[in-house]
Amino acid sequence: MNKSISRTISEFAVNLQYKDLPQNVINQVKRFLYDSVGCAFGGYHTKDVRIIRNIYHDMGGTDEATVIGFGDKIPAVNATLINSLMIRALDFNDIYWKEDPSHPSDLIPAALSVAEMVGATMEEVITAIVLAYEFEQRLCEFAVPGIRERKWHHATLTQFVSPIVAGKILGLTVDQMVNAIGISGSHNHTIGCPTAGKLTMMKNTVDPMAVQSGVFAALMAKHGYTGTEAVFEGKEGFMDCFLGYNVKDQKVEPQSMKGRDGVSEWKWNIEKLIGGLGDSYKILECGMKAFPTEALTHTHLSATLKVVTKNNISYDQIETVTLTTLAQAYDILFDPHKYRPESRETADHSLPYCIAAALVDHKVTTQSFSDEKLKDPRIWEVIDKIKGEPSVEFEKMFPAKQPSKVVVITKDGREFSEYLEYPKGDPREPMTMEDLDNKFEGLSSQLFVAGRRKEIKDAIFNAELITAREFMKKLIV
Repeated sequence: MNKSISRTISEFAVNLQYKDLPQNVINQVKRFLYDSVGCAFGGYHTKDVRIIRNIYHDMGGTDEATVIGFGDKIPAVNATLINSLMIRALDFNDIYWKEDPSHPSDLIPAALSVAEMVGATMEEVITAIVLAYEFEQRLCEFAVPGIRERKWHHATLTQFVSPIVAGKILGLTVDQMVNAIGISGSHNHTIGCPTAGKLTMMKNTVDPMAVQSGVFAALMAKHGYTGTEAVFEGKEGFMDCFLGYNVKDQKVEPQSMKGRDGVSEWKWNIEKLIGGLGDSYKILECGMKAFPTEALTHTHLSATLKVVTKNNISYDQIETVTLTTLAQAYDILFDPHKYRPESRETADHSLPYCIAAALVDHKVTTQSFSDEKLKDPRIWEVIDKIKGEPSVEFEKMFPAKQPSKVVVITKDGREFSEYLEYPKGDPREPMTMEDLDNKFEGLSSQLFVAGRRKEIKDAIFNAELITAREFMKKLIV
């Protein structure tokens, strides 16, 4: 390896220009920006957003960047955390899941906040967002199997991407970008517990914190701070620490721990991370969420809703519901804690709860996880009738497919089933503009009348014509 991984990434990031981007890539950025702004409006009323906003309100500081919806002007580093948390708070933003999962839109505020601070254009923001998706998604395929298999959270990947996004807006040189990646990558490794067992507010906050840290790292690099260049492949670097890497011979060492199929060794796919940069763009491969729930619930929800709506089955007619799922999804989604969730964070990662809500209401929305719904006796009447079955065969199909089989048996002995291989929002069945409009309306209608919603949509889909400061003004309630 003649050139460090971070230098290869930095050279591509620094040299990428808006004029280089194909029109379909620009359009896809706008679609994800529309989806993400809607998610941020949906997160406006959440308790976790309110807590963080109050902390920064009390701290004060320079008026550099706007808090979405609220209109507060605070330091850009701090606005990044609040805005990223707003996008993430309902777990309704985008999803990419290969070896590792991630939500690239968590990174969008790194571009917006810094762009507002320095007076950048939305063309520059769009270019930075392309980089956010490009490297976040590439990192999801870098470790084989993913770092989640070693009990690390995907915010560990975000730490390497956020300084690239912020650094692009700041106009960092290649050397400065290398330093920014090295600074951020030295201290933001996130353990897996935020999404394991009983979930807390940290489930939605660890990624935004990694985004915030990347903005600060980029600012440090801009002012001359240095960071480790070989942060990926160097001695005791990311690759060496997480899976093992022979620095001298530049190859992965065999590991005693096997992959999830019990056969393959752990390895790094460097080609997936830095090969073919610019040949195509990963944002075109990212999915959106049709439900405000953990990504692995989506195919199951789609299949279950299809069964009950097509056959007009009410929750009180049901004897049992059996869901066949991936082995790794079974461990995540059928954890014993998930049968008695006490918080929104646990409920939207609980497949039994999500399915119970679908059975009761024949839909799943943000209101499915309200405090009132968590106390709905109908949910608890049906939730213990829901069982999971892990499938080795389904596991082999993942991540190319996300299969689900749902079998519903009614009290009178009838049996209904559905099998699906991917959910609505997957790039193979993308959200239509009507779907996006409906989602945006559902998330923002409490804050904006129809005319204001249209104004925001128009600003997003004509973003290249305005500055970031002009854009952020339009997002204030």
